[in-house]
Amino acid sequence: MTRELYKKVDFKKNFKLYIKMAKPYKWLFLVVVILATLMESFSLAEKYLFKIVLDSGSEFIAKTLTQAAFLHTLILVGAVFIGLSLFRIANHWYRILLLNKVEVGMIFDIKNKFFNHIMRLDHSFHTTHKTGSMISKLNRGTNALERMTDFLVFNVAPLFLQLILISGSLLILDWAAAAVILLTATAFIAYGLYISQIQKPAHIESYTAEDTEKGAIADIFTNIDSIKYFGKENYIGKRYRKISENTKYKMLRFWNYGRYFSAGQNLILAVGTFFAVYFPLMKFIDGGITIGTLAFIYSVYGGLMGLLFGFVNGIRGFYISLGDFDALFQYEEIKNEIQDKPDAEKLKIKDGEIEFRDIDFGYHTGRNNRAVRKLNLKINKNEKVALVGHSGCGKTTLVKLLYRLYDVDRGEILIDNKNINEFKQEALRSELSIVPQECILFDDTIYNNILFSRPNATRKEVMGAIKSSQLDKFVANLPQKENTIVGERGVKLSGGEKQRVSIARAILADKKILILDEATSSLDSQTEWEIQRALKKLMQNRTSVIIAHRLSTIMHSDKIVVIDKGRIVQLGRHRDLINQPGIYRQLWNLQKGGYLRE
Repeated sequence: MTRELYKKVDFKKNFKLYIKMAKPYKWLFLVVVILATLMESFSLAEKYLFKIVLDSGSEFIAKTLTQAAFLHTLILVGAVFIGLSLFRIANHWYRILLLNKVEVGMIFDIKNKFFNHIMRLDHSFHTTHKTGSMISKLNRGTNALERMTDFLVFNVAPLFLQLILISGSLLILDWAAAAVILLTATAFIAYGLYISQIQKPAHIESYTAEDTEKGAIADIFTNIDSIKYFGKENYIGKRYRKISENTKYKMLRFWNYGRYFSAGQNLILAVGTFFAVYFPLMKFIDGGITIGTLAFIYSVYGGLMGLLFGFVNGIRGFYISLGDFDALFQYEEIKNEIQDKPDAEKLKIKDGEIEFRDIDFGYHTGRNNRAVRKLNLKINKNEKVALVGHSGCGKTTLVKLLYRLYDVDRGEILIDNKNINEFKQEALRSELSIVPQECILFDDTIYNNILFSRPNATRKEVMGAIKSSQLDKFVANLPQKENTIVGERGVKLSGGEKQRVSIARAILADKKILILDEATSSLDSQTEWEIQRALKKLMQNRTSVIIAHRLSTIMHSDKIVVIDKGRIVQLGRHRDLINQPGIYRQLWNLQKGGYLRE
């Protein structure tokens, strides 16, 4: 499986995508590279100053250079050194300043690009991909971008400039030393590239296992209440141990390639160092070069080795970064199945009339997997229509189709006699208001969670929605009132409290079409009765679609639609349906002794 995955990783393509991300910063990037290369060239100049000092000192000791001339040389070298040092300080200051701008800008761009892309992917995508894995890939991709940029700026450009400068200078001073250094550098780099290539499959295995583990962690902590209610801490701990053990072994296999890096590098370095010391030393003994030249060769060789280590380790990081990019860049390949037409317009609902016309839909292919079958339903302006039926009959599917979370396989859905496929998805959804069966809240204040449905609402309007949803008494007793943080997914609130926040959202949204999907399912009977009065007022002059298992909550609907296996099997008002044989009367007989209150 890993080999197949490895074949799919297009490193060349991923590098091109990185270059595309860097393109807006190309001039800043170029200046940073120039500054980095200048830094290395002046570093070489400092080593040459040391050669001059040694050679002048040798001549002074040999009495071939006067004291005055020697002091003049030292003063001149000292002045040049101070100038170079000041330049290096300024260079470092501005290089880091500009590099930070480049990297922060690129990280900002890549995070926003993929965050918005992933967020806008279809509902079906988000139901099949774990949140923890997506977060892991996004974070690892941004880290890879910084690592890649640092490598290009600090390792690639300086090394090749140093090789050119060192080779040029040493060819004049000692061609044998130049040859040894070039051969050592070539072998060092070639070996590093080879190891970087063969470690790719292990790296892909490693990050795939890590993403799986992070996805599992997110899933576990999301369901922590279930774990505690059923006393399954030990069971989940053992399950996580197996997952993390797999990650451990995959990471260990990948990290172990570092041994090959170190062993091979040290061997090449040992051989290269021997000859780099031997040939210049023999030439010095024979009087072919000066002590300053010998020191210059050794110092540039030592400095070059530092750059080589940085480059080869950077190469390893370079390929790791490309692999990390691949995990993130693969999301760019995913396109929405639900597409807006090129000429799609913004929808503005005036009347709120809804029509499902000859609808067929299935979550999976095949005629036997239809969730909705040849369904026709018209909901008039300001009409209150209830959808009723056993679990899985297709009620919530109709709402998802109305929201265009999925497209119908056949037929069309109309709002105000206009096909919803003609409009932008976001504009369509922003014109609808819903109280979902499961209310998920942001880890923010109660106030901001309600304000989310209409961000430009006034404080008076938000507080009015809090009161209308019967949330005001609860909020008044909180230490921070409406500024109380609800916790991740609203964990600090009870089910009923979260539901009331959701209802307040819908009240504040103030849309022409209102969807109530089990809107009072989490409320006690007293609170439900109080909120039903608020909902009754809310539904006035609005087209309302109500999904409810509690038939007592939809008794006064203008129309009750009974659905079974994706088809409408009964249609009428409450008083008519309870007198007809069928599903509705069966459900009513089961419930009428429970929590009916008229």
